[in-house]
Amino acid sequence: MSSGRFVAIHGHFYQPPRENPWLETVEVQDAAAPFHDWNERITAECYAPNTAARRVDDTNRILDVVNNFEKISFNVGPTLFAWLERQAPEVYRKILVADRASVGARDGHGNAIAQVYNHMILPLASRRDKVTQVAWGLADFRARFGREPEGLWLPETAVDTETLEVLAEAGVTFTILAPDQAARVRSRGAERWETPPPGGVDPSRPYLWRGPGGHELTLFFYDGPVSRAVAFDNLLEDGRRLATRLRGVFSDDREGAQLAHCATDGESYGHHRRFGEMALASAVQQLETGGDVTLTNYGAFLAAHPPTHEAEIHERTSWSCVHGVERWRSNCGCRVRGETHQRWRGPLRESLDWLRDEIDAFYETRAAIWLKDPWEARDDYVGVILDRSPERLETFFGRHQRLSLDPTARLEVRRLLELERNRLLMYTSCGWFFDELSAIEPVQILRYAAMALQYLADLGGPRLEEEFVRRLATAPTNVPAYPDGGVVWKRLIRPAVVDLRRVIAHYAITGLVEERPDDAAVYAYRVQRVDEAREAYGGTALRIGHVRVSSTVTGEVRDATFAVLHFGGHDFSCGVRAWEAPRAYEAMKADLLRRYARYTLADMVRGMDEWFPGEGFSLTDLFLDERRRVLASVTRAMLDKHEETYRRIWEENRKLVHYLRQADAPIPEALALVARHVLSQELLFELARFEAAGGAGLLPDRLFDLAGEATALRLTLDLADGKAAATRMVARALDAVAASPTPARVAEALALIEGVNRLGLRYGHWAAQNRFFEIWTRHGEARARLAPLGAVLGFRTDAAGTA
Repeated sequence: MSSGRFVAIHGHFYQPPRENPWLETVEVQDAAAPFHDWNERITAECYAPNTAARRVDDTNRILDVVNNFEKISFNVGPTLFAWLERQAPEVYRKILVADRASVGARDGHGNAIAQVYNHMILPLASRRDKVTQVAWGLADFRARFGREPEGLWLPETAVDTETLEVLAEAGVTFTILAPDQAARVRSRGAERWETPPPGGVDPSRPYLWRGPGGHELTLFFYDGPVSRAVAFDNLLEDGRRLATRLRGVFSDDREGAQLAHCATDGESYGHHRRFGEMALASAVQQLETGGDVTLTNYGAFLAAHPPTHEAEIHERTSWSCVHGVERWRSNCGCRVRGETHQRWRGPLRESLDWLRDEIDAFYETRAAIWLKDPWEARDDYVGVILDRSPERLETFFGRHQRLSLDPTARLEVRRLLELERNRLLMYTSCGWFFDELSAIEPVQILRYAAMALQYLADLGGPRLEEEFVRRLATAPTNVPAYPDGGVVWKRLIRPAVVDLRRVIAHYAITGLVEERPDDAAVYAYRVQRVDEAREAYGGTALRIGHVRVSSTVTGEVRDATFAVLHFGGHDFSCGVRAWEAPRAYEAMKADLLRRYARYTLADMVRGMDEWFPGEGFSLTDLFLDERRRVLASVTRAMLDKHEETYRRIWEENRKLVHYLRQADAPIPEALALVARHVLSQELLFELARFEAAGGAGLLPDRLFDLAGEATALRLTLDLADGKAAATRMVARALDAVAASPTPARVAEALALIEGVNRLGLRYGHWAAQNRFFEIWTRHGEARARLAPLGAVLGFRTDAAGTA
């Protein structure tokens, strides 16, 4: 193995925070369909595939399944990683396992490096925000990876001297920049500086950066042409091309160790470039087995080869804006689509900067009453964000409070810190990166601004929304429906604001459709049922209740009362009011129950208006996911009423439909729709019955009879609802094989998978392949029996990669 030529491939894995700030969860995003949201979609296309990348032969039969994170340098954005931990725990676990494996393989130098917390453009941030963003990123890394990070990724590689000073002060060893961000270089000890050529600095070596205050940091400047080819050209069409390109950057004219390295968005490997993770896995194998280079990461390379040269940087530059950092504050011309302007970027930045200064002044003054140092407390607050347990909160307050704080004071402090957290999140860089102010990314950061304004109002601070919106109104958009930022705020931000009344209404209305426990989680809140009365008649329903609502974010607790009336179908009416006294609640409950018992809904509606004056809540006020779920339930109930009609129409016309097909005559569309629906439902019913009976082995003939009838009629059945059952059955069959790969269990799994393949049912093929590979790796003694199962799942089981 070569001792002088090294290769490192870095992936910057990141998505902006997409959570609804009031709910702390990502709501459905239709643009990401068929997935629930963009995080879920990109996980399926990139993050998950990179934890189980396929290496295949020339006929696309799988030779091996590898975790790319074990082989490449990478960072994962903290806000994305938090989402992965909650929503894709197996992917999250495999990334952590990969880093631990790399630590063992590379003398203690892991592949993972940290990242600035929420992708803020640091050269445009105050020094105080730089410190917090770096502190939060490093603390998040330590908590997840269980070790100290050596390097830290700067969002968009945006850099200035103060940013590098903050990194060095925080103990960061190195960061990665673009080659044209180096202003001048020299050999260590030399007096004369040299300006790099037009192509940028020589990327094959690390460079020492010295700050004006004596701080030091190592800079790696990635190879620009190779990185651009990975991200924007066709280098990922074949892993061999990537390996060859990386080898091609070495030069016999250079002295000492050489590092060939590229850095791109990690989403290039699978999301931006389909099957890019497979090309990466192939390239890694080519590099590792070639014998002429050593695959490494930055920390390992730096430990063995300290900088022999120094570098100074161009101030306020980045990898994705040729104008420096103007993309995040001006109409510089950098955009995705050529026909748009970005004159909104400057006013957006200026409006948020004004709001930041107002919020920070309030926070510092108010928090100083309770905390020893408000800014040190903010830097340390990331520990509470990671773990909001009572024990962690006790430790936090013990460290930062001026004196022992009562519950009211603690609530205020938590609100103040959440005010600052949302204020920081509103600077996430993606808000400026793209083309339109009314698009999803700028709207997201404005939601954080709205959340901050709400906390400010709750704390009795200045009312700033009107002035903030006035400033936003100077930001012109590209969309006539939203001509300026003020309209964007009024139409897209203000209606999204959530208060406790809406949380309670959501709880009450959904409780009529789906039973809730006495202590229920409603996103970032807990709702405890203190008392409830229920009545129903004639397709209507009434619930009246007293609830105690607590925020899991701030610990705020409030009592409230509600009454919700369901008229049937999608028609709900709900009233919510603050808790007053037991006598008032009992009087309201008794009156409404008496009115409802008279069987006159008109009187009931008058009673609702009297006890809950003002505008009430309806189904449209539910949070988006549950709104759709309730509507789906209502729609399903309506369709179920007509199911017998569909079946009768089909049975009465079944022979006619078959005769029409035999006679080569067209089937009327109405009959075709009924036939497709009934046959699909019958097949899904038989599938569910088979699963309930154990769901193992050969599928019943009845399933294939139904599928065959549809084929004979040239109808395509809708079997999407069968995916869950098929996935569960295949998973159970493979689990049984994993526990004991007997011939009978292997045969049952094989028969089941062949059956669902014949029916055209989806069953989580990718996950089934991963599970099989685990079984194949673990049970070497049973490979002869397992081979047919592997073959049907797409493996080439005679290949060395699986031996």
